[in-house]
Amino acid sequence: MAIISMFYGIIVSMYYFDNKQHNTPHIHVRYQGEEAVFSIPDGKVLNATMKTNKRKLVEAWILIHEDELMADWELAINGEEVFKIDPLK
Repeated sequence: MAIISMFYGIIVSMYYFDNKQHNTPHIHVRYQGEEAVFSIPDGKVLNATMKTNKRKLVEAWILIHEDELMADWELAINGEEVFKIDPLK
């Protein structure tokens, strides 16, 4: 697992070689014991136990950084080191 960004107490990560379970590029997000999985191309929630206001922050961040996230996804599924992405400001 690689942490790629943190903002407002939200931790965003990608797992290496993680292209089997959800069959779509995605990120894993944690916030105060809550977790969610978001699709990168469209920002849709694939699985969540996260409050709506935090989900909306993540959705906005995905929209802003979609190209960077897709580049990191390609690196991660090939087991290569991913790059940090700027937090939501």
